[in-house]
Amino acid sequence: MKLPIVAYGDPILRKKAEEIDEDYPNLKELISDMFETMYAARGVGLAAPQVGLPIRLFVIDASPFAEDDEDGEGDPALKDFKKVLINPIIIEEKGEKWGFNEGCLSIPDINEDVIRPSQVVINYLDEDFEEHEVELSGLAARVVQHEYDHIEGKLFVDKLSPLKKAMLKGKLEAISKGMVQVGYKMKFPNPKKKR
Repeated sequence: MKLPIVAYGDPILRKKAEEIDEDYPNLKELISDMFETMYAARGVGLAAPQVGLPIRLFVIDASPFAEDDEDGEGDPALKDFKKVLINPIIIEEKGEKWGFNEGCLSIPDINEDVIRPSQVVINYLDEDFEEHEVELSGLAARVVQHEYDHIEGKLFVDKLSPLKKAMLKGKLEAISKGMVQVGYKMKFPNPKKKR
């Protein structure tokens, strides 16, 4: 089932998410719904807060980055890079910092260059609650860092310069008011609710 994606401005996107255990209700179904929602919105990652749940869970499928882009520079290592990360902990971010154009399903129609470290070491549980510790680099590291930020209550726009943020202020306000056209279901903040 496709879930509505929470839009910029909703307080849940700013909340640090809570860990879950194997008894979390309907977890397998939630994971399946999150993948379906992500694919329908043509995303490569989706965190639980983006579907209204303040839990430490995100799904990623970076295989679209394996295909050649217009520069012929796809990353074949991402061909089968599909993961469920539960209760992840970034142990280390390292390597050269580099910029890459990022977007977010909760912040449609805004793409900006974001500087992040090129490598990350992350510990997480998979959908069967098996523990993994992996070192990722390049686009795989970036997708994981972007989604990890979501469960920490951070957004990619937080990493932009004050000038860039000021330039985007009007667009961000429009998104929070639902004044945006997207090809997927979104849930916009209720303006009558106190924040």
